[in-house]
Amino acid sequence: MGKDYYSVLGVGRNATAEEIKKAYRKLALKYHPDRTQGDKASEAKFKDAAEAYEVLSDEKKKATYDQYGEEGLKGAFSGQGGGFSWQDFHHATDFEDIFGNIFGGSMFGDIFGGRTGGRRGGHPNLKRGNDLRVNMKLTLEEIATGVEKTIKINKFKRCPTCSGSGARAGSTPKTCSTCGGAGEVHSQSRSFFGTFISVQPCSACNGEGTIISESCPACTGSGHVRDTDTIPIHIPAGVTTGNYIPLKGQGDAGPRNGPPGDIIVYIEEIEHAMFERQGDNILYDLPITITQAAIGASVEVPTLTGRARLKIPAGTQSGKIFRMREKGIRHLQKPGTGDELVRVWVWTPKNISKKDRQLLEELETSPCMKPPSGGKSFLRNSGNN
Repeated sequence: MGKDYYSVLGVGRNATAEEIKKAYRKLALKYHPDRTQGDKASEAKFKDAAEAYEVLSDEKKKATYDQYGEEGLKGAFSGQGGGFSWQDFHHATDFEDIFGNIFGGSMFGDIFGGRTGGRRGGHPNLKRGNDLRVNMKLTLEEIATGVEKTIKINKFKRCPTCSGSGARAGSTPKTCSTCGGAGEVHSQSRSFFGTFISVQPCSACNGEGTIISESCPACTGSGHVRDTDTIPIHIPAGVTTGNYIPLKGQGDAGPRNGPPGDIIVYIEEIEHAMFERQGDNILYDLPITITQAAIGASVEVPTLTGRARLKIPAGTQSGKIFRMREKGIRHLQKPGTGDELVRVWVWTPKNISKKDRQLLEELETSPCMKPPSGGKSFLRNSGNN
């Protein structure tokens, strides 16, 4: 019985091209000879996975295999006629090169300790500075319109004495004899699949290509010193808790002229005493008297930018919501402003006097004080919707 390429990759027969690629990538990472160090069983699984992917990633070969099985592909793996051949792997010099056309980019160099993000001149492995986190607490008023803030932060900055080199003034860094100034070393290994070359940062110079003979006294050779920095930051309107703003290149300076990290500003919204945020709208609960609800009134309500007047029409029911246009929060990254929603609640007085009771009892006899029938129809007819 021929091989079941779908079982080899662990996918179903209806798997998409992306699912097939993903399954193969997982197996290639797991069983690659550079990771399994000559384990024959892993090498066999690696070979089977590559063979299965070669067939199932090709529409014509996959169609032939689906119809006739492995027998229909006889000769396809002989290395002739454009088919798959293991000789194709023997000419590869780097794992990243082998799979570059399949997966793209340099992800395999990153995973297996090879080149990270491409070469940067003579120092391919300069260490990046740390990212720093800052929590920014904002009021709803600040969020509504946007605000300019400043942050004061203690961080590593480039040493002004040696300009970040880490070397004493007048001294000259020496070229690393281990890597010849390249900052990386190559090691070669041979396996059943051919010759593989891995690239690692040079341990003698930490990937910098040079070795400092005399360290800068100000930074003791690190190339950076601690200092306090004050940084302005613009907070746009409409942000919310969980949003963050990256300040690129303003984090810790990297050692010996390594690239700086970032500052990540995380937004925290302070709960407002009067307003409840609903997206870019704000909700305000307004208590009114029975008289105001019955005969109508003009009342003053707070907003995020001051106070404004709101007309309460006669016959307003408790729970009615009024909309004050564009009194809310400006939208984030698009034009327009949210609204202020005013929800009115008819306040029932407590601890009334004897005189007030008499007036209310007299009013109770009026036909207009009789409420409608209850049930679902009440809310539909009460004007609350």
